[in-house]
Amino acid sequence: MDVEQYMADLGAAARAASRTVAASSTATRNRALMATRDALDGARAALAEANAQDLARGRENGLAAPLMDRLELTPSRIDAMLEGLRQVAELPDPVGSITEMNTRPSGIQVGRMRVPLGVIGIIYESRPNVTVEAASLCLKSGNATILRGGSEALASNCAIADCLALGLRDAGLPEAAVQVVNTADRAAVGHLITMPDYVDVIVPRGGKSLIERVSAEARVPVIKHLDGVCHVYIDAGADHEMAVAVAVNSKTQRYGTCNTMETLLVAEAEAQALLPRLALDYGAAGVELRGCERTVAIIPEAIAATEADWREEYLAPVLAVRVVADLDAAIEHINTYSSLHTDTIVTRDHGRAMRFLREVDSSSVMVNASTRFADGFEYGLGAEIGISTDKLHARGPVGLEGLTSLKYVVLGEGQVRT
Repeated sequence: MDVEQYMADLGAAARAASRTVAASSTATRNRALMATRDALDGARAALAEANAQDLARGRENGLAAPLMDRLELTPSRIDAMLEGLRQVAELPDPVGSITEMNTRPSGIQVGRMRVPLGVIGIIYESRPNVTVEAASLCLKSGNATILRGGSEALASNCAIADCLALGLRDAGLPEAAVQVVNTADRAAVGHLITMPDYVDVIVPRGGKSLIERVSAEARVPVIKHLDGVCHVYIDAGADHEMAVAVAVNSKTQRYGTCNTMETLLVAEAEAQALLPRLALDYGAAGVELRGCERTVAIIPEAIAATEADWREEYLAPVLAVRVVADLDAAIEHINTYSSLHTDTIVTRDHGRAMRFLREVDSSSVMVNASTRFADGFEYGLGAEIGISTDKLHARGPVGLEGLTSLKYVVLGEGQVRT
């Protein structure tokens, strides 16, 4: 296969399809989403068979446990895909809305209209459910998309692509509106991120090395986050039951996700009472603790942490733990070591909660809630294209509005400038 020509053909088809999708009605796009939902629901056996092939190949290739977890399409994850499609179909369509309309002294009316970005290239690893999440958000927001999943999920992604094609056909939209790259050749990524004539923005979802490569080599804008070094800080005076529930769930609900807590910070006033209890819960879940000197003094079985541990995204049952003096020290630690993804405070003090929200410079900042809520589905976006820790255009979970932009529109009645 001539990969360069293949990718150029995909790009040209996507660019042509993007114009049709942008001009389509909300009802048409919603019909495509619901038809895709029906197709996926009816293809559960085929999806399971394709996913089993990917899982078997992953085991043969020694794929790490967190990646195997991301790769698996369980019945509940298929259910979540179907629910995500339904939710996206029910979301308000942002495309075409006009806001901020005002009349100027000249008599012209000036406003801003929300419009699709055009063609979105999405590069991701392992998780085949991303194929549906990404396609649904791109389609609902009036965009065409080219999806390049990891080679380890190729069979699953191709099975999902068949369902997407059925949905698009049912709604009378071009199949090129959603295209899944069907080659495992890594050169496809290099071509996808360097086609500004065909691709308007790239969204990489995967390991840090992939995102660093895409960010360095892309010739189109990139919506990204490098990693998820998320924190929970247990404040002095925090409710102990709440603190344990949030701290345990943030780490153990799933290990291989970017919104999983990787560092626990505990105010020194609560360390003696809470750390032994937390150590029991983490031990029962098989979590290895790597602690600061004061943590190891309280939890002898903890391993002494190194400086590198405070910056590590483990994506595994490993947790860094640090005892800090107070809120000031917690904020200083987070703003030094955080990847700007998601950070939580557990507290009963409203003033300290508000300080944490203002001063922690992350894309999602929480009070008394698990970091695992930091995703588009839980935020009511239906699904998400990814999470951005950048500060321009989109920040945090990127849903429909993050896949559109604003242009100025001017309404006149024959005015001319003098």
